[in-house]
Amino acid sequence: MKFFIDTANLAQIREAQELGILDGVTTNPSLMAKEGIKGEENILKHYKDICEIVDGHVSAEVISTEFNGMISEGEKLAALHPQIVVKIPATKDGIKAIKYFSDNGINTNCTLVFSVGQALLAAKAGATYVSPFVGRLDDISNDGVELIEQIVYLYKTYNFETQVLAASIRHTMHIIQCAEVGADVATCPLNAILGLLKHPLTDSGLQKFLDDYKKVNG
Repeated sequence: MKFFIDTANLAQIREAQELGILDGVTTNPSLMAKEGIKGEENILKHYKDICEIVDGHVSAEVISTEFNGMISEGEKLAALHPQIVVKIPATKDGIKAIKYFSDNGINTNCTLVFSVGQALLAAKAGATYVSPFVGRLDDISNDGVELIEQIVYLYKTYNFETQVLAASIRHTMHIIQCAEVGADVATCPLNAILGLLKHPLTDSGLQKFLDDYKKVNG
C-alpha cells in the first residue's frame, strides 16, 4: 500500500519524506487555508514547492463546481508540474471533467466519494484515483472501511485500473484496516503515520538494551 500525506504543511511533508516511505501528497482548499496560503499565485507556487519535495503524485483540487471551470482550472494545475494530479469532486460535472482529463492524458483524483455508485462512475470515466472518505462516514455512523472494501472488490471484479485512495484517515487503526481490505493508497496526517511506530514493548525493550549496555560498558 502506498502512503500519501494529507497536508499542505511543507515541514510535515519534508518530515514524512525523510522517513523514506512517502509516495505522494494530497491537499484540498481547507488544508491550504489552514496554512494561510491564499491568492491564486501563492496557491500555485505552493503546489510547485510541494512537488519539489516529493517524488510522487501531488493532488491539487479545483474549486469550480461546473464543467468549464473545472477544465480551465485543471489544465492550469496540470501544467504546473508532471506530478500534479487534478482533484475533482464526485458530481455530475466532475465525472464529465474526469472523462475529459482522462482522454487528454491528465491524471485525476475523484474526491468526496461516499458510495460505491460514485466510485463506479469515477472508474468508468477513467479516474487515476478515487478517494472514499473513511472518517467522515464513521462520523455519521456508517462504516468507512467497509466502503473501501466494497470498492476494492468492485474494481478487482471488473479490472478497473483506478486506484482506491483511502482518505479522511483519522488515526492509525484506520491505516491498518484500510491496508487489510486492500486499499491501494492511504492518505494520512503525519501523526497517524508516525503512530504506526508506537509500541510500549519497543520502548521498554530498547531502554533495557541501553541499560544493560551501560551496566557493562559504563
